[in-house]
Amino acid sequence: MKLDILAIGVHPDDVELSAAGTILKHIALGKSVGILDLTKGELGTRGSAELRTQEATNAAKILGISVREQLEMKDAFFQNNEVHQKQIIQILRKYQPEIVLCNAISDRHPDHGRSAKLAVDACFYSGLIKIKTILDGISQSAWRPKAVYHYIQDNFIEPDFVIDITDFMDKKTEAIMAYSSQFFNPLSVEPETPISSKNFTRNIKAKASIFGRAINCDYAEGFKVNRYIGVENLFDLK
Repeated sequence: MKLDILAIGVHPDDVELSAAGTILKHIALGKSVGILDLTKGELGTRGSAELRTQEATNAAKILGISVREQLEMKDAFFQNNEVHQKQIIQILRKYQPEIVLCNAISDRHPDHGRSAKLAVDACFYSGLIKIKTILDGISQSAWRPKAVYHYIQDNFIEPDFVIDITDFMDKKTEAIMAYSSQFFNPLSVEPETPISSKNFTRNIKAKASIFGRAINCDYAEGFKVNRYIGVENLFDLK
């Protein structure tokens, strides 16, 4: 299966929180999209690795993505090294995405920035023919995505571009709330965390509203880039 877009998140729910609207919009445009979780998020204060995996499965159904995979790297203790890069390279060569979305370049959670660099390096190395990977006993061909974009997470980072997700904000919220163990749930008896408060879910919508205001729409998601973005003409820009 070939994908148009592969969204990478170090923790299950990273992608939903920051790029679900963009994913939903591109699926509506006929694009194939997949998600890759690097870890099970097993160090999260609330819930468990098993529950997070089930929640990720439920969120994937809501989004309507083509595939979701989980590499089971060690939460908090994964490294940007050959072993972890090759795990991602196998997935990149398996699905051959044109575009990769990945974690914020820097963020409150240290895993996010480290995951961003790991993903960027893996995308580059995936295009080197002398790096050999084998999947299911078959030697893989080199593949490098055309572009890598970083979604914006907890820290309020000024985006390089934003995508109108107004028509998909409600479905994005539904996908986020599939992680009932992590976010606001009045029935939960687990410890409260910075992301489980009622205000946090409101803040997600508020940030999308701020990004949307810049392009005269209700809601948008923001992204950072590592290189210039090329456009055909000025009228492609809002």
